[in-house]
Amino acid sequence: MSTLVDSSDLHFGAGLCLGASETATEARWLEELGYEYLSAGEHFMRGNPPGPTHAVLPLLGVAAGATSEIRVLSSIVLTPFYHPLMLAKFTTTLDIASQGRLTLGVGVGGEFPQEFEAANLSVTNRGARTDECLAITRDLWTGETVSYQGKHFQVKDISLNPIPIQSPAIPIWVAGRRDAAMRRAVKFGDGWLPYFYSPERYSDSVIKIQDIAKNEKRDMSSFQWGFFPYISIYPSVDEAARVAADALGGRYLYDGNFADIVRNYCLLGPVQNCIDRLQEFIDVGARYIIFSVACPMEDRARHLETIAKEIIPHFLRG
Repeated sequence: MSTLVDSSDLHFGAGLCLGASETATEARWLEELGYEYLSAGEHFMRGNPPGPTHAVLPLLGVAAGATSEIRVLSSIVLTPFYHPLMLAKFTTTLDIASQGRLTLGVGVGGEFPQEFEAANLSVTNRGARTDECLAITRDLWTGETVSYQGKHFQVKDISLNPIPIQSPAIPIWVAGRRDAAMRRAVKFGDGWLPYFYSPERYSDSVIKIQDIAKNEKRDMSSFQWGFFPYISIYPSVDEAARVAADALGGRYLYDGNFADIVRNYCLLGPVQNCIDRLQEFIDVGARYIIFSVACPMEDRARHLETIAKEIIPHFLRG
C-alpha cells in the first residue's frame, strides 16, 4: 500500500540533456514546464580518447541567467578536483547571480580514474580531499576568517567577501551509495542524492543515515532526501530496458550487459509503470526527485515533457 505523502513535501527536477549549446533554451523550457529544479553534472575526462564532457558550474550559471525561479543543482560537482577557496568563491558567485537558487550537489567520483591521473590527483584519497574541501568551504561561506591545517588543504587567515545570499548557507546534497558518503551527508550535507538504487536499499540507507545522525546528535528534521532516477519511457518494459541499457552503458563506458542493472534500478516502460516504481521510492522516504532521461538524443525532449505533464502531476494531486 502506498504511503500518503503531502504533495507539498515532494519536489521534482530534471537533468539538462539537450546539449551544452542549448543550455539557456532548455533551462527556460524546463522552468515553463514547471520543474522546481534543473541539474547538470560534470566530468573532466571520460574514455580514451576522451568523449565530450563539460564543467558543471559554468553550465548552471548560463541556466540561472536564462531563468528566474527554477533552482539550479549540481549533480554533481567533482569535489576532489577543487581547492576549497575556489569552490567557495565559484559557488558564492553563482548563488548571488542566481538570487539564491543554487543547491550544491557534491560527490567524490572515481569511476573514470584517468581524469584523476590527468589532474595529478590520487583516486584513492578522493574522499578525504572532499571532506576537507567541504569543511573549509562551509566555514568560508560564513564570512569569518578561516584557518585550517589538513592533510590535503592548508589555509591561514582567509575569508570570503561577499558571502552567499542563502542563509544559513547554500544547501549541500551529498551523492554516493557507500557508508562513507552517508557519513559525509550527515556531517556536511543538507541532503542526500543517491542513484542506481533499489527501493529496498534506499529504505536501508535512510535507516543507516538516521542512525549515524543520532550518534552524531545531528538534527535531521529539515534534511532533504533526494533520489536521482534514470527513466526510460516506452510502450513496453522490455523496449525501455533495451534503450536505457544502450544509453547508460555508453555513458558509463560499461563493456558488459547493462540490462540487469537498468531493470533493477531504473524507471522503465509506460507512464503508469514509471509512476508505480517511483511510488516505491517515495514510500520509503524519497522527497526530492531529480529525473535523468535514459534514451537517445532525439527522444529526450519527449521524455522531459512526458515527465512534466503526466508523471509529476500524479504525485501533486490533492
